Amino acid sequence: MDFLDRITGRDMTRRMKTLTARAGKLPADYQTAWGRIVPMLWAHSDSTGRSLMPILDGVLGLLEETAAEGQRAQAVLGDDLEGFCSALVGEDGAKTFRDKWRKKLNDDIARKLRK
Repeated sequence: MDFLDRITGRDMTRRMKTLTARAGKLPADYQTAWGRIVPMLWAHSDSTGRSLMPILDGVLGLLEETAAEGQRAQAVLGDDLEGFCSALVGEDGAKTFRDKWRKKLNDDIARKLRK
């Protein structure tokens, strides 16, 4: 990976295009599920989203395998996609990047006020 690609985020753009192309080959119900899962997972990423790429790749791999077996998306993912996504990123009630930034900002302000 080129340093400039990493700085500009072109490597992630390429990777997302690859993932999107792979998802486009899935049956319609899986494509719908993928379209709902991606935004839910982005809320739990770091500021660049780089940490999310292996998770997205793994989810897409799961969807591809189960689609090849002929299973329905709902049977695989269940009814609670938000719970599924929370479980993927660590635990139920996992913090979003906004929560992390808010906590950091509050900690920084509290530290400055103590001085």
